[in-house]
Amino acid sequence: MKNKLLYLFALISFYVSAQNFKGTAVYESKTTFNFDETETKTEGGTLPPEIDAQIQEQLKKAFEKTFTLQFDKTTSLYKEEEKLNKPSGDGSVMVSINFNGGGTLYKNLKDQTALTETEIFGKEFLITEQLEKREWKMTGETKKIGNYTCYKATAVIKAKQPEEGDKAVSLTSAPTKDMNIIAWYTPDIPISNGPGDYWGLPGLILEVNDVNTILLCSKIILNPKEKFEIKMPKRGTSVTRKEFNEIMEKKSQEMMEMNDGPSNPGTIRTTRTIRIGG
Repeated sequence: MKNKLLYLFALISFYVSAQNFKGTAVYESKTTFNFDETETKTEGGTLPPEIDAQIQEQLKKAFEKTFTLQFDKTTSLYKEEEKLNKPSGDGSVMVSINFNGGGTLYKNLKDQTALTETEIFGKEFLITEQLEKREWKMTGETKKIGNYTCYKATAVIKAKQPEEGDKAVSLTSAPTKDMNIIAWYTPDIPISNGPGDYWGLPGLILEVNDVNTILLCSKIILNPKEKFEIKMPKRGTSVTRKEFNEIMEKKSQEMMEMNDGPSNPGTIRTTRTIRIGG
């Protein structure tokens, strides 16, 4: 009888501990890209080599980001850490990039929904959507990431079929060909979550490689002393992902039309296509 009571107490303690389980993971991202020189359009002249090199260097830095994932057993908040840009007083070129779908991402694994709180063109939006359920395949391969033993899983993101009338193209739009995803997860942290919209594996995802971008966990704090709450975002106009994409397309088209206006005499205007990946 005494052993049964001790066993029952252990089960209750484990259940309570699991329910209160929280943590923070920090991820570093790097994206590869190159310029497609065959699609460079220049009006009024060409960019000097030193300016061209500065633009490429600024783009490399723009794609190096740090994200934090605060999580419990069923919910999480994922957002980019803000970095202060140093003012440039030496005449160098500064490049600013806005990404479609940035902001704070809230995931609820229990009902498989996501909310993204983001600000585009000075207006706040709250994007509601269902989490994409990927068909992960386990490979049996393992490796160490920090102190954690991780297992490899793969999935395929199907190519987006262009719709008639599509005009705007985003750096983060769906791929035009099937893309293989590689994820490394650890069962040592028993939550089915990960960075960005990645989830659905029997352990926290510590690394994702989608060919173009690598997301790698650099720090994990489990059950931190400093308590935090994972609150559902509420700010912004509520829209679906489809409605948000339509707004982005319209705004992007308006900006393109504005930029295609007449230039001042002697102005060099260069439009360059950036291809993400190899």
